[in-house]
Amino acid sequence: MIKNRFSKDINIRNRQATFEYELQEKYVAGMVLTGTEIKSIREGKVNLQDGYVYFNNNEAFVKGINISPYSHGMHFNHDATRERKLLLKKSEIKKIEKRVEEKGLTLLPLRLFITDRGFAKLEIAIGKGKKTHDKRDSIKERDVKRELSRIKIR
Repeated sequence: MIKNRFSKDINIRNRQATFEYELQEKYVAGMVLTGTEIKSIREGKVNLQDGYVYFNNNEAFVKGINISPYSHGMHFNHDATRERKLLLKKSEIKKIEKRVEEKGLTLLPLRLFITDRGFAKLEIAIGKGKKTHDKRDSIKERDVKRELSRIKIR
């Protein structure tokens, strides 16, 4: 039995997205990746902060996700910030595209994870930008939850 040196518990989150946006619907999409990209993902070298999803010819693409080059990739390495195609059903793409055309909605990556079968999946969500007072409310709620959890522990 060959021992896998990478953790199967890869779960990279875009925590800033939940703070900046009010999330409405979530979808899980596959991604078209090269060999060195999946190896970098298994090492956990991914940044989802600046990522966004756009549509082109009834296909979904994600742009702005930074997957660092693989350390042992040599000249076969990938471009860290290239756009990657998302694998969704056509009906889902049409539904999402129709929703995103509404005023003030955007499609952003929430988390990147690896399934039990070893496939990298990207969870995307339709979000509406929060106003400053909404962000303050989020901070207040988070602080209250933290205080309640501290009280329950004691």
